Amino acid sequence: MTLTTAPAGSTTPAPASPSGLTNGRLPKGAPWGILGLSAVVSAILFAVLGVASGEGFNIAGFAVVAVLLYLVLVTVVSSMVEGGRKATDRLVTGIVTAAFLLAMVPLVSLGWTVITNGVAGISAEFFSSSMRNVVGEGGGALHAIVGTLLITLAAAVISIPIGLFTAIYLVEYGRGRLAQGITFLVDVMTGIPSIVAGLFAFAVFALIFGPGIRLGIMGSVALSVLMIPVVVRSSEEMLRLVPNELREAAYALGVPKWLTIVKVVLPTSIAGITTGIMLSIARVIGETAPLLITAGVTTSMNYNLFEGRMMTLPVFAYSQYMNQGIPASAFIDRAWAAALVLIVIVMALNLIARLIARVFAPKTSR
Repeated sequence: MTLTTAPAGSTTPAPASPSGLTNGRLPKGAPWGILGLSAVVSAILFAVLGVASGEGFNIAGFAVVAVLLYLVLVTVVSSMVEGGRKATDRLVTGIVTAAFLLAMVPLVSLGWTVITNGVAGISAEFFSSSMRNVVGEGGGALHAIVGTLLITLAAAVISIPIGLFTAIYLVEYGRGRLAQGITFLVDVMTGIPSIVAGLFAFAVFALIFGPGIRLGIMGSVALSVLMIPVVVRSSEEMLRLVPNELREAAYALGVPKWLTIVKVVLPTSIAGITTGIMLSIARVIGETAPLLITAGVTTSMNYNLFEGRMMTLPVFAYSQYMNQGIPASAFIDRAWAAALVLIVIVMALNLIARLIARVFAPKTSR
């Protein structure tokens, strides 16, 4: 048996790497190129139609035709180069992306509208004064901002313990008809209209203090009726995601069940629970109907939840827009500014919740 070696100085040529169109894969920039081509064709089409009809360029029609044309072209090109499976994958990816962008359109439009209209009413006076003795221009929403924060805080103090303890019972202890009944009631409460919650709180306090009563705590009770089922459902789902192995490991070490829940289950699910709580707060902080019935309308500051009417930002925006005086632009600007401040408060609460969840979430690395 003889071994042959290549002559010194000779090299074996490496096989040429196949190009993107011959190795069964589209180049990375091909989908973007197809999207650009679709946009150009759609733009030309609607430009011609706009000139012919005299109605101008139809942006919505341009976007729809461009997306449809892109889906058709990318599917056909991918099926010719990559095969049917990859073409189907690109088609579904395009549909999901288009659906996401379509869902973002009203959100972006709403945010842009509130910002552009609300900035006109933002001023130092808006955050430092109330509407007491103000009939035209000037005034602010300090009393509404304070009322919103106090009422929502009280509603959270009522709802979070009740909702969290209920979720713990359903996941860790609940068995039999009692747990089934609680689950059924939570499901029913989830679909309660907000106006019904306001009427419930008003009826309870009217029976105790008499008709015509308006208190800030009444608004908190009404909001808590709407918050509790959301807290229960979100916390229950997060608690069920905790692996049973963690509970069994604690039980094996002789840890009581209540201590296992406090030291193992809750810290493991704290991030999801916090997110659910913040979603419940965002769900109720913008309610108008129950607060209009329970907390009422006022133009003065009120720091006491248990005495007198209390203004909130949703009711303030509603009253300013519906009861326009002279000049009307001042009332409209205050209404838009209140809506903008309300959105900013919700965003701030969500950022705080994310920070809390990150700080208290269990560490996965040393």
